[in-house]
Amino acid sequence: MALTRKQGGVLLGMGVGLSTAVLLIIIGMASNPLGFSDEMDLASRMSVAIQSCILPVLFLIISVGRLAGHRFFTPEDIDAGAAQGGTDRARMLQSILQNTLEQTMIAVIIYMAWAVVMPGRWLSVVPMVAIVFAVGRILFFAGYEKGASSRALGFTLGFYSSVAMLVCVIGHVLHHHLAG
Repeated sequence: MALTRKQGGVLLGMGVGLSTAVLLIIIGMASNPLGFSDEMDLASRMSVAIQSCILPVLFLIISVGRLAGHRFFTPEDIDAGAAQGGTDRARMLQSILQNTLEQTMIAVIIYMAWAVVMPGRWLSVVPMVAIVFAVGRILFFAGYEKGASSRALGFTLGFYSSVAMLVCVIGHVLHHHLAG
């Protein structure tokens, strides 16, 4: 089966997003660009993770604010919060909000898990990925109305970074559990 043009665009975005995520994590782990130490205590590790969560949460707040602002200034949508329907713009902003909520929850949990489980010298990955999450959300917001292929890279930068981090955390836990 041949791919449609949209499917090809989504596939390209997925490939770039996945490659970027994996490369970013490898660079963060291998070079420790922020100079974190394995001797960091749990409170210091969690501080890095919590500070890194500010970027994803900021984009969640922006998403909520965009929809709330639209509803306030659009009479046909002001009561649409719990109702079916609403304008196309309200449904689009609701979809962006829903996706951003999902991505933010995944990222926050993974950032915390990474900070607790992984060696301190690999902690640079968390703020690096948070920055990429922010870039991804900007691209996702900007490309959303243009269709799936225009928002794919933005989606995958955040999603695949979180998934790749989760795979690393699980692998690290299994390795230490089976070796110990």
